[in-house]
Amino acid sequence: MVSSILDKHGWLGIEEVGENGNLALFLVIQHSDQSTQEKYLPMMRKAVKNKKASASSLALLEDRVALKQYKKQIYGSQIRRGESGKYYVLLLQDPDNVDKRRAEVGLQPLAEYVRQRQIKCDVEGYKKANK
Repeated sequence: MVSSILDKHGWLGIEEVGENGNLALFLVIQHSDQSTQEKYLPMMRKAVKNKKASASSLALLEDRVALKQYKKQIYGSQIRRGESGKYYVLLLQDPDNVDKRRAEVGLQPLAEYVRQRQIKCDVEGYKKANK
């Protein structure tokens, strides 16, 4: 259903479908299979440029697609629970500048994001381990 709406009308902004409708479009795509995410990622990028979608939502989709393509995430938005039961931030590119990138799209600093979720994230240790 969402695919047919997007294919017919493009990305619909808040002024067209309201805040909840706009968020619903994103959430359906964010939780779809990889091919669907990849199909609509360029459309969502264009929607952000046209102020019809949230840059922070786009960041979440960008990270999810990057990880599915075996790349490192850009914004550090994707986490997983390890075998120990503890959560961790998945592979991250250029951790020195992650907070700058997060701020540019309206996301809080990574340290705050993980603190609120009670996730341990040692950026310095991460950088050493992933050189």
